[in-house]
Amino acid sequence: MTYRAPVSDYQFIFDQIVDFTAVLDSSPFEEVDADTVSAILEEAGKLASDVIAPLDRGGDLTPAALVDGVVRTSPGFAAAHGQIAEGGWIGMLAQPENGGMGLPLSVATAINEMMSGGCLSLSLQPLMTQGQIEALEHHASDAIKELYIPKLISGEWTGTMNLTEPGAGSDVGALRTKAERNDDGSYAITGQKIFITWGDNDFSDNVCHLVLARLPDGGAGTKGISLFMVPKMIPDAEGNPGAANSLKVVSLEHKLGIHGSPTCVMQYDGATGWLVGEEHQGMKCMFTMMNNARLGVGVQGVGVAEASTQKALAYAQDRVQGKSPIGTENGTIIDHADVRRMLAHMRADTFVARSIALACGVALDLGRTDPEQQARGAFLIPIAKAFSTDIGHEVAQLGVQVHGGMGYIEETGAAQYARDARITSIYEGTNGIQAMDLVGRKLMDGGEAGFAILDEIESFAEAARATLPKRAIAVWNAAETLREGMEAMLALPMNDRFGGAVPFLRAFARVLGGHYHLKAAIAEGGEGPRSRLAAFYIKRMLPEHAALLAQVRLGAADIYALSPEDLTA
Repeated sequence: MTYRAPVSDYQFIFDQIVDFTAVLDSSPFEEVDADTVSAILEEAGKLASDVIAPLDRGGDLTPAALVDGVVRTSPGFAAAHGQIAEGGWIGMLAQPENGGMGLPLSVATAINEMMSGGCLSLSLQPLMTQGQIEALEHHASDAIKELYIPKLISGEWTGTMNLTEPGAGSDVGALRTKAERNDDGSYAITGQKIFITWGDNDFSDNVCHLVLARLPDGGAGTKGISLFMVPKMIPDAEGNPGAANSLKVVSLEHKLGIHGSPTCVMQYDGATGWLVGEEHQGMKCMFTMMNNARLGVGVQGVGVAEASTQKALAYAQDRVQGKSPIGTENGTIIDHADVRRMLAHMRADTFVARSIALACGVALDLGRTDPEQQARGAFLIPIAKAFSTDIGHEVAQLGVQVHGGMGYIEETGAAQYARDARITSIYEGTNGIQAMDLVGRKLMDGGEAGFAILDEIESFAEAARATLPKRAIAVWNAAETLREGMEAMLALPMNDRFGGAVPFLRAFARVLGGHYHLKAAIAEGGEGPRSRLAAFYIKRMLPEHAALLAQVRLGAADIYALSPEDLTA
């Protein structure tokens, strides 16, 4: 089975589920039209299916390796990266004046999902460079922009982000990497960073590291951190890679999955760097790209879910075992109720996660000129990141189960999806942190953005009663239950909110899923494959929201009632 990018599903969601027309009508994207977007999606789909996907298995079996201080990448990765760069995909979000495509984030989100579904390990590299370009466009000096951005867009140079340190994981403010001012206006960076995705490679002329470090007069915590550009090779007077900088890859992590993606331990020993943004404002610079980065990780989960579903469906339609309980001649395992249930679950949740991600992308696109949409996008970000990556993991696990014993055997490739997907729930802010962000910062408006979404869900469900009354009523009732749950959440002290944060986020995603499936069924006229899948989701999966919301009202008291001794066997 070969992965095929689900281009038609993106097109359906843009046409029927999210308000993509409003994006094309907005001033930032006046030069982009629907036909152009369709053509771009088709070309990106071919790249993901025909160039990137064939490398996925090889990247797992022949991982990146550190050889004589240089990372040697998996076979075929260098050539594929060249094609990604040549097609302009690295710069698809970059501003046209800098040589980029200037595409809407929603479109780039779909493209990043395709690449993730093709080969997650390889797709991480252009995603990291995209994030660096965004940070530089917003905060770097003109000199740094002019030197670095064109080379990053062209793929000649690649980018990384250096945040995490030993002992300072999610607590970025505890970092110890230090920066000292040099007489020539540059800075000397000293310290160690861990978990650096694509910290080196053998196919770009330079690797450009954005590094968080603290100046001597930087205060404690995140407020005293600055951001620096620290290249592997120091550019010479002509802007070409010159002398080697004082940095190195110490080692590569041995990981559960994404073996083709080198995860580096980086050492900086007085390395030369240049300030990006203002001193002590490094976290502000990093947060500029945080929404896009978290959405990008979310669709990594969707991409893996899609690929896993395709593989499991192909296997189930081919695997002959036992007598068919519904009387078909071939007797493949897809005839069995439980196998078909798993496949329906996989397909239904993949659609929900994709729709949430693209709805978030649309809101962020519209939010460039509309504050209400900006607030909506910010509200949806933690849901898009956490739910989509949880679904990527869960769907991949179901994919192994559909394969049965062969799913546990590496030669089928089903287990690779389960291993690769696992990291997505952890990096770019763990999913628990995403949930805490949702019930904390994202409810600081009194729930205004969330209630506005529920108003729209209920309004659509009211209108849909004339066509699909039972399904519409179920979605309306779920939205109303969620409304009551959010009101209960808002009444809780913050740490009690945190006790129910994860189930609250999941419940919100479940109700959004009901809404999107209902919209899909209505768009199809109430009859057809999307309508039948919507019925499955609304009847069997949407009811989960009620049990999740029951946990929200409990706060955290019963959690803390369990002492560490109580949890010891």
